[in-house]
Amino acid sequence: MANPDIVIIGSGIGGATIASGLAGAGASILILERGEPLPATPHARSTRSIFLDEHYRPKEMWREAGGAAFNPGNYYYVGGNSKFFGAVLIRYRKEDFSELEHFGGVSPAWPFSYDEFEPWYSKAEQLFRVRGTLGEDPTEPFHSIPYAFKPVPDEPPIARARAELKSLGLHPASLPLGVDIETWLKEGRTGWDAFPNTGLGKIDAQTGPLTEALKDPDIRLETGAHVDWLETSPDGKTIAAIHYTQNGVQKTLSPKLVILSAGAINSAAILLRSPSPNTSKKGGKGLANSSDQVGRNFMNHNSSAMLAIDPRRRNDSVYQKTLMLNDYYLSDGKGGKPLGNVQLLGKIDGNMLKANVKSMPKFALDYMAGHAVDWYLMCEDLPDPESRIMVDGKEIVMQWRRSNMQSLEGLTKVMRENLRTCGYPIVLSRPFDKRTPSHQCGTVKMGNDPATSPLDPLCRAYDHRNLYVVDGGFLPTSAAVNPALSIAAQALRVADHIRKTELAA
Repeated sequence: MANPDIVIIGSGIGGATIASGLAGAGASILILERGEPLPATPHARSTRSIFLDEHYRPKEMWREAGGAAFNPGNYYYVGGNSKFFGAVLIRYRKEDFSELEHFGGVSPAWPFSYDEFEPWYSKAEQLFRVRGTLGEDPTEPFHSIPYAFKPVPDEPPIARARAELKSLGLHPASLPLGVDIETWLKEGRTGWDAFPNTGLGKIDAQTGPLTEALKDPDIRLETGAHVDWLETSPDGKTIAAIHYTQNGVQKTLSPKLVILSAGAINSAAILLRSPSPNTSKKGGKGLANSSDQVGRNFMNHNSSAMLAIDPRRRNDSVYQKTLMLNDYYLSDGKGGKPLGNVQLLGKIDGNMLKANVKSMPKFALDYMAGHAVDWYLMCEDLPDPESRIMVDGKEIVMQWRRSNMQSLEGLTKVMRENLRTCGYPIVLSRPFDKRTPSHQCGTVKMGNDPATSPLDPLCRAYDHRNLYVVDGGFLPTSAAVNPALSIAAQALRVADHIRKTELAA
């Protein structure tokens, strides 16, 4: 299969899901993944290995614009970042598809409505075997198909926390999760949030859609394949070749169709590193960039960890991550502008805290973790053309201009008050920084106007008719929820379009 019909670059949520959507179409498809499968070793369930020793972090450095280098939490394995995700598979709210005013500015509308997109959310939930329940969350949009599996059950301390929040008149709801909890716990009694999935407990990009895709003999996966750049035809209208390095050998492929799914940051970097034959043409450097928007509008959520500590009560939860709260998603609770989403983190321990608070002794951190309920506060990061990913040779340069921080400040304040009212005398919070780009999006956004967007609403590049970009980069807004399900839903929608148009003949 020297030159397959389709090459998909990346096996994360976007790449794996579009591959599953194209299975059985009769096309020869090659998935190029720069990483290797995650090995099953004791490191996978060791908080010391994961958080203190940083065993799984990549052996690469990125750089802040005009600043220092840093080691990013961007993972390169079969399945991509989803191998470490919290398995939260939640829909954007219906209002997220329309223009929405925030404290920090306006979140723009999507090029299509929630109602048009809804069937693809349902298909994605079925593919990832999402566990959830309807009717608990007042912001919940319409579902044409109910969840096929019951939600992951609350452990007793979390059932208590749910009751405490309800007593305040709030509406805690079960998180929709891609977790087979019995299988996960049989493989090791830990949480799954930020833990690598080396078995079948989490339904991630590899254990879900990629496994389904590879049942098709016309689809195959090559690992250790690092895509360096794309080459266009002389007229610049199509992608003529993919140049990649595998085991130190430079290789080239010339498929009919290229689907770039390397993640919002690396997809933008590949396009920016690729030479453009139309350098005199107005627009930015690289490919798919006549709009000069490739790499721009980088968004990554404004988020904090919050620990609600009661020294009188132990929290002996193993996994914890089963609740969310959206009472402040569409307003601040007083008729004001939106704040964001609140959800549980996976249960923390002293090693996880030690990775961030190195000055405190381990026994004190163990005590703190054992008496805390751990929350994740997430607010929308708004698109800004000057918030961007750039390249300097082989180096990735991040210029993240955070926006809408007033929402995070407001959500932190109201949740601190709520948790203290619930009986937690100590409430601590700490924001996440650039080292955790797990919700990266926006760098190759879709839109109706080629002058302002690199991609059309079906993720096809306006500049190159055989190039699609299907990962978090296409998202025009970050909303304030985890992006995985939205990426998967759009991947299925794009796969359906490709089947009906590109492969119909």
